[in-house]
Amino acid sequence: MTTGNHSTGEDFVTLLREQVLRTPDAPALGMIGERPLGFAELDARIRLVAKRLHSKGFRPGDRMLFSIRPCVDAVVLVFGTIAAGGTIVFVDPGVGPELFARRLELVRPSWAATESLLYLLSGPLRRYGRKLGLSLPEFGRLPVRHIHSGPRLPGTPRESLPLQRLVGSEPGWSGPPIRSTAAAPVEDPDAEALIVFTSGTTADPKAVVHTRGSLGAGLAAMAGCTTLMPGSHLHTEQLMMGLPAVLEGARWSMPRYPRLRTHIDPIGFARTLGSATHTFFTPADLAVVLDAIEAGRLIAPTHLEEISLGGAPVTTALLRRARAALPDTDFLAIYGMTEILPAAITSGADKLAFEGSGDPLGPPVEGVDARLADDGELILSGPNLCRGYLGEAPLKEIATGDLARFEGETLVLMGRKKDMMIRGKTNIYPGLYEPAIAGVAGVRQAIMVGLPDEIGDERIVLAVVADPGATEVEDRLRRELPSLIDVSALPDDIVLVEEIPVSGRTSKPDRAALRARLRQRFG
Repeated sequence: MTTGNHSTGEDFVTLLREQVLRTPDAPALGMIGERPLGFAELDARIRLVAKRLHSKGFRPGDRMLFSIRPCVDAVVLVFGTIAAGGTIVFVDPGVGPELFARRLELVRPSWAATESLLYLLSGPLRRYGRKLGLSLPEFGRLPVRHIHSGPRLPGTPRESLPLQRLVGSEPGWSGPPIRSTAAAPVEDPDAEALIVFTSGTTADPKAVVHTRGSLGAGLAAMAGCTTLMPGSHLHTEQLMMGLPAVLEGARWSMPRYPRLRTHIDPIGFARTLGSATHTFFTPADLAVVLDAIEAGRLIAPTHLEEISLGGAPVTTALLRRARAALPDTDFLAIYGMTEILPAAITSGADKLAFEGSGDPLGPPVEGVDARLADDGELILSGPNLCRGYLGEAPLKEIATGDLARFEGETLVLMGRKKDMMIRGKTNIYPGLYEPAIAGVAGVRQAIMVGLPDEIGDERIVLAVVADPGATEVEDRLRRELPSLIDVSALPDDIVLVEEIPVSGRTSKPDRAALRARLRQRFG
């Protein structure tokens, strides 16, 4: 089954400009606790950044490494760089110098925007950085033009441009920027806009390339599936949630990062929600917040109308807890991947009402084509599909690695091909069974992994995080699982654990780390 077409999306800079003309005086972007920029002011600053970059030698097609945590100036620089015809390259400085160097070689950037603290910790205080667990490349020696965020610290290249000089008001201005400051950027939906590294090894890093058009199509699709509108207030540090809010005329506020951290404590974040009507959580972070609410350590936010969830599977067990703790809040479960985001979105209510097997993802979002390969693998295409991987041929569609089926218009996830386990002649896909297992009373989270033996067969181990105070969970599972899942998929062992290890910024369950822990346990 398919839906939509393969047309090119609109240039997302043009979409923002259209919103500016609709609501020039409405609040658009700000840090929590500060006066937000209005849409006209945001638009003027974006074009001012493009103008100033060009005056410093920036040219269309230039690529800029980006290592600044989300803040107003960082977002303005992202917009301004793309408006200037350039490409933002998101890099994780913590991947290690060897992989960082290989990624640098692939991207060949001309510019780098870096927090000054990284210059310090990768240069003069390199040993201290290592004590903090940071194995950083020496940013000050990168053969690029430099822009630094924050005060000029030791290790910052002498010729580095202060970010504040690029994003601040022009000298002599007595008020906020005006729209006539610089010419509007030229519309070009096919221009390269964003590069994000997703996977690969040092020998073969993978860099996803999005154009202005694919980015615009994805942002528009995301916004169209939420209740964001002028007057809404989204609070998040997630760029791919904040940008759709701005395109819909909503206000986007961001929390402040701790000085030496790249992740915001979810409970601390929840305490800053204030009057926000919308926010985003990964399932793992929402679970931490729910723990605190249920234990009385956190007062439930009172103004939230909608919480979007993504980055990892959203289980019905988590949704039931969330609805109990936040009965006046609606929930959205977002399915997608870096190459095509979003692909499908469903409401928490629809997810809980689903009675079939597998994990319902909702219908493909507007414009996305979805089909199933002969083996059931989900194949996606559409205007929000990236151009492809840097250095490789353009993509016409993307194989997700997920097994799926259609139930009417709804996509239903049946498991991951790469997570497949083998027992005898039976292929076992944990994603098919984990949602049902998580629905058993007393089960908070359930992950199935296989421990291969010497002949390639696998011992199926079910790791379970129990609800606080729950008793006899293992006995209950052994009684109920034969009637809930295929007999061929019944676990050999059920292990109660305090937590499931997670990885990445989105805190996905780390099955490899879980396998390693369980191997130590079972020998």
